[in-house]
Amino acid sequence: MQLSGHIKMMNTSLEGGSAKYSLPIGEDLIDMNAVVGKHIELKYNDVILCANCGMRTKKSWSGGYCFPCTQVLARCDLCIMRPETCHYSKGTCREPQWGLNYCFQPTIIYLANTSKPKVGVTNKKRLYSRWIEQGAVSALPIIEAKSRLDSGKIEVALKQFVADKTNWRNMLKNEVELSDLTSLKETLLGEIAATVKETEASVLSDDEVNISYPVLKYPAKVVSLNFDKTPIISGVLEGIKGQYLLLNTGVLNIRKFSSYHLTISS
Repeated sequence: MQLSGHIKMMNTSLEGGSAKYSLPIGEDLIDMNAVVGKHIELKYNDVILCANCGMRTKKSWSGGYCFPCTQVLARCDLCIMRPETCHYSKGTCREPQWGLNYCFQPTIIYLANTSKPKVGVTNKKRLYSRWIEQGAVSALPIIEAKSRLDSGKIEVALKQFVADKTNWRNMLKNEVELSDLTSLKETLLGEIAATVKETEASVLSDDEVNISYPVLKYPAKVVSLNFDKTPIISGVLEGIKGQYLLLNTGVLNIRKFSSYHLTISS
C-alpha cells in the first residue's frame, strides 16, 4: 500500500466496544486498524495547504489552517476550546450562520477516564468519536444542555471538583487512574444542582461505556515524533489511541499534522 495526499485527523467510530480508525489522505481512506502490527512509513513532502482557503502555509494552525484563516473563522476562535465564552448573543460571532448551526445544538457534558477522571463537553452526535479522540477507556454522559454556552457554564461548575485536562503521556502509556463514573456523577450532581437548574439542562440516566483500543503494546516511555524535525517517520505500528499512532520508534499525533502532504507506505 502506498498513498499520497493531504491528511486530516483520523475518523473514529465505536463498534462493539472497540475503537475503529480510518485516516483520510487525499481522496482515500486508510483502514488504520488493519495496519496495526505492520511496518509503516510516513514521509512529509514539505507541503501544507490550509484546510479552509487551500493556500500554502509554512505552519498548520488550529488543526490544519493558515494563520490568516484562524483570525476570521469561528471554528478557530477561543470559544471553541472554552464554550462558556460563547459570544454569539453579543452579535460578535465571526461567522453568525456557522455559529447558529454549530453552537445551538444539543450538547453533552460527560465524565471520562482518560489518564484520570475528567469532564468534557461535545455535540450529542459526536459523543463516541470525542471519547475515542481523547483516549478514554470509559465514559459516561451525565447532562444534556441546549447550547454550547450552557454546557460551558456547567463544565466550569464541574471543574471545581474534577479535572478537564488529560495527561496525554499517561493516557498513551495506559496509566489510567480509574474511577467509578456513576458514583462520581451522583456526587457531582449534588454540587452543581443550581447551575443545572439555571441552564434548564437535563440530567441523563445513560450507562457507562467501555472502550478498547487497537493496541498490541503500550510504550513504556513516550517519545514524540515530529515531521518538522524528521520528515520521514517509520516503524512498526504497535497501536492507536486517541489521535496518536503508537510506533515502536515513538508516538505521532495525527491531529497536529492535519493538512500536511504525506506519502504513506505499508
